[in-house]
Amino acid sequence: MMSTASLTRAWRLPRDLALITLAVEVALVLFNAGMLLRPGALGSQQLHGIGSSPSAWVPMAAGFVAAWMLAAALAWSHARQALEVRGVVNVARLTQARTRYPAPYFMVLLLNYYGLGPLFYKLQETLLSADWLQGAFGRFAMSSSVVVYEAVQLAVLALSVWFAAWVALRAPKAAASGEREAAAAAPMSGSPRRAVATLVAVFFTSLQMWCAMLASIGGVVIGPLNGVALLLFWSALPLVTFTLSFWGGWLGTAPGLVQVRPFKAVAASALASMLVLASCVAVFFAGVELVLPPMRGMSGLGSLIVLAGVLVVLYLALTVLLTRFITRRLYRPYL
Repeated sequence: MMSTASLTRAWRLPRDLALITLAVEVALVLFNAGMLLRPGALGSQQLHGIGSSPSAWVPMAAGFVAAWMLAAALAWSHARQALEVRGVVNVARLTQARTRYPAPYFMVLLLNYYGLGPLFYKLQETLLSADWLQGAFGRFAMSSSVVVYEAVQLAVLALSVWFAAWVALRAPKAAASGEREAAAAAPMSGSPRRAVATLVAVFFTSLQMWCAMLASIGGVVIGPLNGVALLLFWSALPLVTFTLSFWGGWLGTAPGLVQVRPFKAVAASALASMLVLASCVAVFFAGVELVLPPMRGMSGLGSLIVLAGVLVVLYLALTVLLTRFITRRLYRPYL
C-alpha cells in the first residue's frame, strides 16, 4: 500500500521539476558567463561591452527570464499532466524522477548552446548574405531571420523540457485498486483554478516579453530609453501583463474545476497572446493610415498620442477578454 507521505510527495513533483529547471538554466548561464569572462577569452570584451550598456543587457536579461519562465512552466505542466492522466499512485512510484530529470535537460541545453545554437546562427548569416534574400525581403530580411532564429530556440527549449520529462516520467506499472483508493484520499496540491490562471499568465507574459525583446533588437520599442526607464519598462509591463492575463484565466474557469489539464492552459495562453498582438498591430496600421493626418506639427503629434492611448487601452482590455474567452472555450468540458 502506498503511504500518504509518498502520495503527498508525488503532488509536489510539478513544483520540484519547475525549480530544478530554473536551477539548471541559471547554472548554465552562470557557467557560460564565467567561461567568457576568463582572461583571454574570445568573447570577454564583447561581454564587458554588453554589461556596460543597459540598452543591451536589460533586454538580454528579460529574454533569459522569459525563457526560464517558459521552461519552468513546461516542466510543471509535464509533471502535472502525468499526475492527472496516469494517476498520483503511478507517479508516486517514480521515486527517482527528480534525480533523472536534470541530467538529460542539462545535456540537451549544452548541445543547443555549443552545437545547435552556433549552427543556426551560422545558417542565419549565410542566408542573410544571399542576394536573392535581400532582393526579396529588403530591409525586413534581418528582422525576419532574427524572428525565425528565436522561434527555433524556443522550439528547442520546449523539446528539451519534453525530453527530460520523458526520461524522468517514464510510465510505471499500473496501480492496484486499493492504491487508487489511497490516491483519492491523498491531499491535492493547490487549487486547480489558481493553477490554470497562473499557468495562463506565465505563458502569456513570457510570450509577450519575447515579442517585446524581438522588437527591441532594432530599437523599435525601447531604443531611446535610458537605463532607469529600461528597468521600469521590463519590470512594470510584465507585472501588469501577468496580472491582467491571470485575471482573464481566472474568469475563464470556475470554482468547481477539479483538473488542471495544463496543456489546455498552454494552448489558451499562446492563442490569446498571438491574437492580442495581431489585433493591436492591425489597429496600429489602420490608425497610421486612417487616423494620423499626413501633416507635421502639433496636429500630427496629438493624433499619434491619441493612437498610442487607444492601443494601450485596447491591449489591456484584450488581454483580459481574450484570455477569458479562449480559456472558457477550451475548459468548457471540465467546468
